Amino acid sequence: MQVIDPATGATIEELDEAGPDDVAAAHAAARAAQPAWAATPLDERIAVLRRFRDLLDERSDALAATQSAETGKPISQARGEVRATLGRIDVLCDAVAEVVADEVVDDGEASGTREVIAHEPLGVVANISAWNYPWFVGTNVVVPALLTGNAVLYKPSEHASLTGLAMGRALHDAGVPADALHVLVGGGATGAALLEQPIDGIWFTGSVATGRRIAEAMAGRLVPVQLELGGKDPVYVADDVDVAAAAAALADGAFYNNGQSCCSVERIYVHRAVHDEFVERFAHEVRGFVLGDPADERTYLGPLTRPQQLAVLEAQVTEAVEHGAVLVTGGTPVDGPVGGTGAWFAPTVLTNVTDDLAVMREESFGPIVGIAAVDDDDEAVARMNGTDFGLTAGVFTTDEARARRLLARLDAGSAYWNCCDRVSPRLPWSGRRDSGIGSTLSTHGIRAFTQPKGYHLRRP
Repeated sequence: MQVIDPATGATIEELDEAGPDDVAAAHAAARAAQPAWAATPLDERIAVLRRFRDLLDERSDALAATQSAETGKPISQARGEVRATLGRIDVLCDAVAEVVADEVVDDGEASGTREVIAHEPLGVVANISAWNYPWFVGTNVVVPALLTGNAVLYKPSEHASLTGLAMGRALHDAGVPADALHVLVGGGATGAALLEQPIDGIWFTGSVATGRRIAEAMAGRLVPVQLELGGKDPVYVADDVDVAAAAAALADGAFYNNGQSCCSVERIYVHRAVHDEFVERFAHEVRGFVLGDPADERTYLGPLTRPQQLAVLEAQVTEAVEHGAVLVTGGTPVDGPVGGTGAWFAPTVLTNVTDDLAVMREESFGPIVGIAAVDDDDEAVARMNGTDFGLTAGVFTTDEARARRLLARLDAGSAYWNCCDRVSPRLPWSGRRDSGIGSTLSTHGIRAFTQPKGYHLRRP
């Protein structure tokens, strides 16, 4: 399997892809190793994951360079992701003891029988991960799974294989037993082979189409299936905002990581009273973004990680313009600044868009956003909810009470007031409808890797 530099199209490295026999052997080894790992005292497991955190800290520059090279993420953003992962690991390590502690729900003084809820690991879990934030989405699953005593079969995205292998090395160097964590490199065939194993749960981050196939493949197995899928994340800009501040925040929320995020802002509804000024200021921000070599510290926009996405973005722009949308800026592929055959697309802003257009209905996963004017709060809510997705939704207004009323009416797993494109390890990360099922992060995300056992304890 070739690892491709998306900035130039050049081959960085060739890797051996895990075949069905490799995957089966990894599962057998993980199954054999899991009981001993689960029996390791919790404080020792926590210490191992804290050493992993410290190794990421020590290796952060090299890890960021690897990620930037294979995904095209600008080096400053790649470094920021690795550094922010440290805080996520801290939160998970700090929280796990309380989450998995036995719960005494009846002390038995009256009934004579003490009742206790214990939280046991699932066993061997699989994680098929994503390329756009490989450190975030990988550790969101791998760290709590290991903390709670599970063994893990981890398949990083084929577009972030080197990062996945680096994660595995760091975990093993930190003290995770070799067979308690297996990194399986490969594409769709490797993922399919992984699903054929008698695993005790599957965590997937990626597209809606693949998530559906995984859910269908696992339907008869009666094991946990968690799917973190796409988003068509809307934001409403009310008529009382600081327009310049809102435009700057939302431009970053829409175009950070080249818009290649499930929670990137993809639809903006602006109160008609401030619409024109907002569009002007928003476009000014976008035109100031530096598109360049991912290895350059000044670069804000790099190449698309997947060249196939160029056709999706071009089709969305073409359809929108043909149906009366106004192309404010961008709208076409551009030549890369570093030569080669990389996939580059100009940051694109469209206005006068209707909700039947693909750019307002289907996930773009690229540097493009549609902006529409609305007459009032009710119209904004109706149009924001008019989607098959339900990942995030935001409101920009100076009035918190107004924001809370509006956010309560929005059908999404995460709600933002005067912010966007944000994930906290202290809050559950979950989607609704086509955005997925289940939660990662927070105490909810830790407990997802456990199964309850009820104890009825009566002294003779």
